[in-house]
Amino acid sequence: MDKDNSNTQNQILLQPGTLWHRIQERTERALKCGALLSIPTEFEFVEQDGVRFLVRIMSNLVRKDKAKQQQEKQKASTGKEFNPFLPYEADLFVADISPTHVCLLNKYNVVDYHLLIITREFEEQESPLTLADFQATGACLAEFDGLVFYNSGKLAGASQRHKHLQMVPLPLSPDGTHIPIAPLLKNAQFKGSIGTIPQLPFLHAFTSFNPDCAAAGLESYYQLLTAVGLPGNNQTISGAYNLLATREWMLIVPRSQESFQSIPVNSLGFAGAMLVRNSQQMQVLKDIGPMGILSQVGSSQ
Repeated sequence: MDKDNSNTQNQILLQPGTLWHRIQERTERALKCGALLSIPTEFEFVEQDGVRFLVRIMSNLVRKDKAKQQQEKQKASTGKEFNPFLPYEADLFVADISPTHVCLLNKYNVVDYHLLIITREFEEQESPLTLADFQATGACLAEFDGLVFYNSGKLAGASQRHKHLQMVPLPLSPDGTHIPIAPLLKNAQFKGSIGTIPQLPFLHAFTSFNPDCAAAGLESYYQLLTAVGLPGNNQTISGAYNLLATREWMLIVPRSQESFQSIPVNSLGFAGAMLVRNSQQMQVLKDIGPMGILSQVGSSQ
């Protein structure tokens, strides 16, 4: 597989030690002016196979659903898909990260301080990650402890075509649990640098990650793609997948479907944080089990 052959270090524009303060400041302002439309949730814990899954129930999706309908109408009338990132809303802007990436607040956030790391120029969400993507990711992870994830393709939960990674602060869980699936990661079995977790009933690959070294991160990313059978080149990858990364590790999960019985799953589901729209979906999740749903939307081993 071809890699990003650029040897030029992308200049980081983000001033060290400033991102967290800017996120808090911009969040407060965006809430006041109505640019940030947080989705209220309740939550429960559902335990299965040694994981205490955090399941949020989204109690009001009217505004997000209405915005999606408006985007569909615009697409029908103009023949062009709506792109919320070109141009992006100025009130959601957090910081310039590099010449290639900026950081925005997620307009319809469920998790507080949910960030989007987007490319300044349009790139397809299904396109492979690049050295510049890993440089931008590393710059953000250096600022505060978080989970970065990439929903590559509609089947992986991507709702926008313009390339964007996402980042949420840790801990993910209100009870202080950093990442619900973390206990299982300790059991990873390695062949060389690539590992698998025996308790995960779907195809995946796992490796260590140092966000301070973008080139090594890019190399590990390609190794993960190869390990789960997603061949391609530096322009396309042959299938949808979720990629999760922290300051310590990366996990990749190929996807076979976007949702199970209308319950959507994106990268956060594979971290152990899931979303349902109502109590009926919550009951389905409890009946099938969170791990059962993940195995349905993932790929078989």
